[in-house]
Amino acid sequence: MQGLALLRSLLSEVPSRLEQLPPKQVELKPAPSKWSPKEELGHLLDSAANNHQRIVRTQLEDKPAMPGYDGNRWVELHAYQRRNWRELIELWSSLNRQLLSAAEAVQETAWLRTCTIEDSGPLTLKFVFEDYLEHMRHHLSHIGIKVDDVK
Repeated sequence: MQGLALLRSLLSEVPSRLEQLPPKQVELKPAPSKWSPKEELGHLLDSAANNHQRIVRTQLEDKPAMPGYDGNRWVELHAYQRRNWRELIELWSSLNRQLLSAAEAVQETAWLRTCTIEDSGPLTLKFVFEDYLEHMRHHLSHIGIKVDDVK
């Protein structure tokens, strides 16, 4: 699957790009109700944790019903704004390597297995994985990491 290669490339490219961002930039909140890059990367940690569960459980269970999550509350609870930037980068890498491992285990026919998330209709595992990657790319661009060149 093409998404697997993309995630491998992101894991290879993104950490060094994140490390190059200046501390003032990663801590800057554009508005009191908006996330800083630290918080946005933290949101990607939460997304990786949730999507890892979705990928694993959809392979192991028949049409699992998965919960959604309140991204703002998770970011608040984890206090990403006060966390060490390098630690967040390392955690992003670790969580995504774990997610990649689960995705690499998907048998070709299993990409069509379905789950529901919150009150969604049936979603294929392929859709969940590809949507996760697009979500990640979207937030990385907000942080200031352009990944359009990563294939």
